[in-house]
Amino acid sequence: MKKTYALLALATISWGGAFLGGKISTQTLTPEAVAFFRFLVAALLLFPMLWLDRRRQGRKQATAGGDAGSTMSLARSKTFGDWLLLFALGATGMCLYNLCFFFATKHAAIVKSSLVIAVNAPMITVLSALFLKERLNASSLAGLIVALTGSVYVIVGGDLGKLSALRFEPVDLVLLGACVSWAVYSVLSKVAMRKFSPLEATAYGAGFGALLLLPFAWTTTTWQHIVTTGWDGWAGVLYVGVIVSVVSFLWWNSGIKEAGASKAAIFVNLMPLSAIAMAAVFLGETFTSAHLIGGMLIFSGIYLNIRKKRTQTRTKSLAG
Repeated sequence: MKKTYALLALATISWGGAFLGGKISTQTLTPEAVAFFRFLVAALLLFPMLWLDRRRQGRKQATAGGDAGSTMSLARSKTFGDWLLLFALGATGMCLYNLCFFFATKHAAIVKSSLVIAVNAPMITVLSALFLKERLNASSLAGLIVALTGSVYVIVGGDLGKLSALRFEPVDLVLLGACVSWAVYSVLSKVAMRKFSPLEATAYGAGFGALLLLPFAWTTTTWQHIVTTGWDGWAGVLYVGVIVSVVSFLWWNSGIKEAGASKAAIFVNLMPLSAIAMAAVFLGETFTSAHLIGGMLIFSGIYLNIRKKRTQTRTKSLAG
């Protein structure tokens, strides 16, 4: 499990850089275009990787004495429910999440948006308990409340008195949409991992995501947007397309397959740390005491989950 946790940590750390890549790319490209190019790049890389992986499996099976074509045939046989599940992965984690994500990176402060995204962890925990029957104990519930409190503290800038007369900006609803769509995607990924490999689920998710994002990019992007985008903007697109959408998604889905959605959710909270560090270094954004307090509350809530699970594991080990 140490390798699984390491992959989850690396995945979410690299996702923190997506805030920076998105912020730079959306200076000239529309959020819809960045999201589309992200998964177009990912799909162009993932499907050849999937094809090569299937050929490798076929040769391996043939060497073991099996039918070399059976693996390829099995890989192609999908039911309507399978296609619907893969489509749902693309619709939630690739299309809806990224439309919300890149819009927020363009119109919201990077520190605020990255910390608010941390609410994904408790959302995934609750949905996993409801739909995947993953255990939600008292410690997990306490951690959920603390983490949500921290997120609210970040949104109101440390002044909880604002809650009574709080007027959310539209971008805050966009951030909420990003959280919900990613939580749903994480739960669906656990379901998909029961039948598909992380590579296959990620490839088809990216493919469907690119197709769904194409109309949005087509109607909001002009040739002027493309030609005026400098090397830094395209570098941001390549970063979110290759590192974030290929490498990190494979790590994330592998982690969900091994550890479960609720355990994987813990590592989402590494995203704010990574995003804040990169924003401070490259964009000169300010890290306030309210962000610090909110972040501490969020991580304290997640620690409650980790500590409880470690205690349970140690108890079972002693009993055995």
